Amino acid sequence: MNNQLPVSNLYFGLGLFSLGLAIVIGAFGAHGLKDILDDYGKDVFFKANFYHFVIAFTILILCLAHVSYLKLSVSLLLLASIIFSGSLYVLAITGLKWLGAITPIGGTIMILVIFFQAYLAFKGR
Repeated sequence: MNNQLPVSNLYFGLGLFSLGLAIVIGAFGAHGLKDILDDYGKDVFFKANFYHFVIAFTILILCLAHVSYLKLSVSLLLLASIIFSGSLYVLAITGLKWLGAITPIGGTIMILVIFFQAYLAFKGR
């Protein structure tokens, strides 16, 4: 008996896990960091959290739509989330401003994947 999940189930599960993680991290930011972060840090933290949610929902939508190149797209979106939101989370907490220089890499990956999937949708694939 094969106990492996179908790829779409695996990536749907990863999307749900990412969504749950975004909720936990957002709650931590709102409650655990509210007296620690300055206004700039709060703004950066919640921008990271917003895009964490956006990426998680995008993964779920791609899975539900049974898109082409699902494995590639979800893998790149997870990488984008780590680079984009991860760098901003760490920047907000530590104040290491140089992390802001790598954030656009994650944003660029995110945009390219979404436009690639839009292109495929318009082409009927």
